[in-house]
Amino acid sequence: MKVQQKNTPCELCMSRKFSLFSDVSEPHLCQLSDSKNYITHKKGQILFYEGTKPLGIFCISDGIVKVYKTASNGKEQIIRLAKKGDFLGYVSLLGEEAYSNSATIVEDANICFIPREAFLKVLAEDTEFHRRVTKALCHDLGVMESKLTDATQKSIRERLAFTLLKLSETYGIDGKEGDKIDIVLTREEIAGLVGTATETVIRLLSEFKKDELIDFEGKKIIVLDKKGLARLSDFYG
Repeated sequence: MKVQQKNTPCELCMSRKFSLFSDVSEPHLCQLSDSKNYITHKKGQILFYEGTKPLGIFCISDGIVKVYKTASNGKEQIIRLAKKGDFLGYVSLLGEEAYSNSATIVEDANICFIPREAFLKVLAEDTEFHRRVTKALCHDLGVMESKLTDATQKSIRERLAFTLLKLSETYGIDGKEGDKIDIVLTREEIAGLVGTATETVIRLLSEFKKDELIDFEGKKIIVLDKKGLARLSDFYG
């Protein structure tokens, strides 16, 4: 069940410093605050569906959202895991196209919905914000190109190792024995990130544990050997 909350003014939002709105002027922030809806979403809820028309953009205040495409066989290919400060839906909105993917809440999230007209008005009036959005679009294109290259050139083992490294980098919490990935993903969701079968991910995670690259704490993964995963993923950047 979605619950609409009292709007937090954009200028007081703690996640704004992580978002494209970080340097937007105060008058424009006030415009956004006046037009947005601040809504609490529970785990498992759909934020938007592939093929539907965007009516605005979503800015994540906190929580995690998976963005994915569903294949004809029903399997999910996860495009990204969006977190605090991330924008969703702006690419389709600017392209005046239907959503090319779907989005579902992975961890309870507070998300601001900004109507199309308000977003486009600020984009047209704030040149620095326009530059930042253009840069973000170019970055997203580069990420997609890299993923396509990895899908054809890297083995599943290498892609899984790289995925665990990136999850550790983004969601890791330092511990005595290693970095705990502080997000619960099902084996199916990890398989969706890597682009392989769930059974393959289960087998490889077991092998990684045996090789002391990772460990488990309940449903969460602990990265024990980052350098080992980096070597395995053929990642030296």
